[in-house]
Amino acid sequence: MIRLSGIDKYFGDHQVLHTVDLALEPGNVTALIGPSGSGKSTLLRCVNLLEIPEAGTLELGGERLAFSRTEKPSRDAVLAIRRRTGMVFQNFQLFPHRTVLENVMEGLLTVQKWDKARARERAQELLAKVGIAHKADAWPVTLSGGQQQRVAIARALAPSPDVLLCDEPTSALDPGLAAEVVEVLKQLAKEGMTMLMATHDLRLAASIARDVVFLSNGSIVESGSARDVFTRPRQAETASFVSTLTQALPESWTD
Repeated sequence: MIRLSGIDKYFGDHQVLHTVDLALEPGNVTALIGPSGSGKSTLLRCVNLLEIPEAGTLELGGERLAFSRTEKPSRDAVLAIRRRTGMVFQNFQLFPHRTVLENVMEGLLTVQKWDKARARERAQELLAKVGIAHKADAWPVTLSGGQQQRVAIARALAPSPDVLLCDEPTSALDPGLAAEVVEVLKQLAKEGMTMLMATHDLRLAASIARDVVFLSNGSIVESGSARDVFTRPRQAETASFVSTLTQALPESWTD
């Protein structure tokens, strides 16, 4: 179980998250949706402490941290959390001076302290898993956006994290390239990978997530199963936001 309780986050004097509670079940995919500025990416980044909350608690894999505005968690405590998470960024964030294979190996060598042969074997396995083993020796600049994002997913999976965090994983891609990334994420979901994604792409959320959380102005307005949130929203604000999705719902939802 991954649990955030009473999370507050400020940027300067501006509060961007207001007493947010969120629980993620192992093996489940949860999508954070909401308008721009709603706090979904910030909440996602609070899980691996790329953003440090000013109040609340985080529980992940037996680790528990409490936050306050006066005392920051120790570096060791932050690293203990980050080692249990994998992160997929909107803009890929691959190392341009390293090959595809070296990008996937990097964290295993520098953070996990694996030997090179073991790291290479793991990286090759994951590149095959995301369908890009044939690009192992290529430079990132030679890849399409979809290929780069698949490399980024392989890199995030390399240390076998407890949860995969995806921050707008398809928003930088045109529809054709996004589709290949969606297929990889769907396969991970089928295999029981715990995932939390922040996305503007309601079709992605509807096709992959079991649960959906709708945020607005830094607060959770509504949460529930993807089917309920998208077809039977309880709040008017949610209904207005998801109304554009009706043409892309899974057929089984509209029977």
